[in-house]
Amino acid sequence: MSGHSKWKTNKSKKTAADAAKGAAYTKIIKEITVSAREGGGNPDTNPRLRTIIGRAREVNMPSDNIKMAVKRGTGELPGVVYETVMYEAYGPGGVAILIEALTDNKNRTTAELRNIMSKKGGNMAGAGSVSWMFAKKGYLAVDRALAKEEELMSIVLEAGGEDMKSEEKNYEIFTSAQDFEKVKSALDSKNIKYNTAEVTMIPSSTIKLTGNDAKQLLMLIEALEDHDDVQQVYANFDIPDEIIEQMASASS
Repeated sequence: MSGHSKWKTNKSKKTAADAAKGAAYTKIIKEITVSAREGGGNPDTNPRLRTIIGRAREVNMPSDNIKMAVKRGTGELPGVVYETVMYEAYGPGGVAILIEALTDNKNRTTAELRNIMSKKGGNMAGAGSVSWMFAKKGYLAVDRALAKEEELMSIVLEAGGEDMKSEEKNYEIFTSAQDFEKVKSALDSKNIKYNTAEVTMIPSSTIKLTGNDAKQLLMLIEALEDHDDVQQVYANFDIPDEIIEQMASASS
């Protein structure tokens, strides 16, 4: 997972910057709408909706926007109907990529993502080609300076966490999707801050990339993430932090 938390941290900063000009709101509103449609409009009984509303508040989305998105999802207000589509692909160096999109026109989105792939050194793959390499897990990253390893491990395991790894700058915490909120709440109760907290797709193995392949892959992922319909991009890369930081600086 080396490099994963660094990429997520840089992505979070970019999302916050995009939110300042409203670019991030569209994606979050789509996700709130779909989550409310599929699991109901009450965040107390819909964990996915609760998590997304938390993200909306982190980027200072107005409460009225959140309420209207929920009501569109529950059918109280008219709105566009989105469907969730998963795309599978290969990037430079043979890295496996999963792309989660919300779209009101699958054919358009498919054509546009295929075009991005062809321009950025990737290839679309058939259903089942790479999805078997990923499992849905809760993931949290805690700065090593903010907690002692043994104490943090004890809190995580007691709350139902599955594993914790010590990286150079962060502790990486893994949970089942079902126990993610419990572990997150346990850290909150101890006032332990995290720089990433999400339910994501974790790869069973990773591919080490350096040099041009690493840079080309990150440019591909960034281009995919910038597409209006793309909600999440998951990939099994292992790229050194310094390359990720260099690419983040170049794109900022």
